[in-house]
Amino acid sequence: MHYNISFPNLGIYLDHVGKSISIFGFSIAYYGMIIGAAILIGFLIATAEAKRTGQNPEDYLDMGIVGVIAGIAGARIYYVIFSWDLYKDNLLSIFNLREGGLAIYGGVIGAVIAVFVMAAVKKKSPFQILDTIALALLNGQMLGRWGNFFNREAFGEYTDCLFAMRLPVDAVRPGDITELMRENMQRIDGVSYIQVHPTFLYESLWCAGLLIILFLYRKHKKYEGELFLMYLFGYGAGRVWIERLRTDQLVLPGIGFPVSELLAGCLVIVTGIMLIYCRRHCRKRNEKKKVDQYEPVPTKIKGKKPPKWDDRLFKNR
Repeated sequence: MHYNISFPNLGIYLDHVGKSISIFGFSIAYYGMIIGAAILIGFLIATAEAKRTGQNPEDYLDMGIVGVIAGIAGARIYYVIFSWDLYKDNLLSIFNLREGGLAIYGGVIGAVIAVFVMAAVKKKSPFQILDTIALALLNGQMLGRWGNFFNREAFGEYTDCLFAMRLPVDAVRPGDITELMRENMQRIDGVSYIQVHPTFLYESLWCAGLLIILFLYRKHKKYEGELFLMYLFGYGAGRVWIERLRTDQLVLPGIGFPVSELLAGCLVIVTGIMLIYCRRHCRKRNEKKKVDQYEPVPTKIKGKKPPKWDDRLFKNR
C-alpha cells in the first residue's frame, strides 16, 4: 500500500502519511487519537465557558462523560443504520470503531438526548447547557474531520480545482471510487491515483469559521439556546453543499437520497424559523419591559384629584 497524499495544485506533497502508529506492538489509529484530543479540548472549552457564565465547571465534567459516551454511541448507531449492508453479515464488526464509521449527526443527536436527561437530573436549564457546549461541539467537528484525512475517507467527486487532493487507489475503499474518478485516474511511477474534492477539509474550515463567529457573538446572545440554534443553522448550511460533493454518502433505503443532506436541510429551515421567532419574541419582551419600567404612577392628593399625566410622577418600578 502507498501512503502518500498530495495537493498538486497547491504544490503540497506528503509522503508516508500512515493511518496508525505502533506502541509496544499495539497499533493506535490516528483517527482515534484525533477524536480523543478533540474530546479533551472540548472538555476544556465547555468548563471555561461554564466558569465565564457563572456555572459550576465540575457539572460539565460529569455531564461531559455521559455526553461523550452517548455521542459516540449515537454516531455509531446512525452510521450502522444507514450502512447496514456493511455489517449485516458480521455483527461483531459493529463494535470495531478503529476503522472509522462515526456519523457526526448521530453524535449530535446522542449528545442532545444526554443533555436533556442530565439537565433533568441536575435540575438545570438544558438550553443553557446546549449553549455552553456549542463551541465544544464545533471544535470536535473541526478537529475530528482530520481523522478522515488519515483514513483517506469522506472525500468528494473528481475535481481539478485548487484544493484537489490526490490519493493512491490502493489506499482507498473501492466502493468510494466513482466512474468519473476512474475516467480521470492518473498513473504516476506505476501507481494509480484518483483526484478528488477534500470535503473533510471543506467541512473543517467551515466549522472553524463558524466557531470564530459563535466565539465573538457569545457575549451578545439574547436568550438561552440561541448559540446552539446558530450552531445547528450554520453547520447545517455548510453540510448541505458539502454532503452533495461526497461519494460515501449514507442514503435513505429505497429512496437513495443522502440522509445527512436531508437532515441538514431540514435543520436549516427549522432553526432559521426558530431564530427569527425567538429574536422577535425577545425584542417584544424587552420593549414591554421598558414600557413597564417607566409607567406613570398617580399619587393621591388630599382633597384633589391627581393629574392624569405628569412626568414628575414617573416612578421606576
